[in-house]
Amino acid sequence: MSHAALRVIHDEHAALAAMLRSILLLLSQHRREGTLPDFAALRAMLFYMDEFPEQRHHLKESQLLFPKLRLRTAEANHVLDRLDQEHARGERAIRDLEHALLGFEMMGEPRREAFEQAAQQYADFYFQHMSLEEKQIMPLAEKLLTAQDWAELDEAFAANRDPLTGHEPDDDYRALFSRIVNALPAPLGLGAAH
Repeated sequence: MSHAALRVIHDEHAALAAMLRSILLLLSQHRREGTLPDFAALRAMLFYMDEFPEQRHHLKESQLLFPKLRLRTAEANHVLDRLDQEHARGERAIRDLEHALLGFEMMGEPRREAFEQAAQQYADFYFQHMSLEEKQIMPLAEKLLTAQDWAELDEAFAANRDPLTGHEPDDDYRALFSRIVNALPAPLGLGAAH
């Protein structure tokens, strides 16, 4: 990837994928052990997904990258329409998942399976979404966008600075990321490997 914006998008996709896989691994581990998960850590992980991918990453794709690509070609309009619709539904999807987690936390075992299924569906949805962006949209953008387009996109995406992509967290987010990293199983985080 020759453009900074594409590297940022790819790195943020990798961070989100790692977060989703970690949630699924933690849930699977606790199910096998017959224990309840660390609900505070799960809430922190879902909050991260809302704060960074939903509010920053997707917003810049839909408001900056996709319109520039639409100006250069109509070839991908159907895919861009789908991705924009998925971005628009993302905020609701994360709220639904947070609600399912709250149900599991408050109601216990009777709500475990519903949350696990919701988490798996959310993860599957986002793995497919990110794959579509990486395999179809990013190569098309690399081929068609101008140097001026890339200068604007590179500057905008460089401001994201997601701590899970290696950036130092802002003071406001330091405790959140500390909680997440300590909850993640090794080698992703500092938690004990199982």
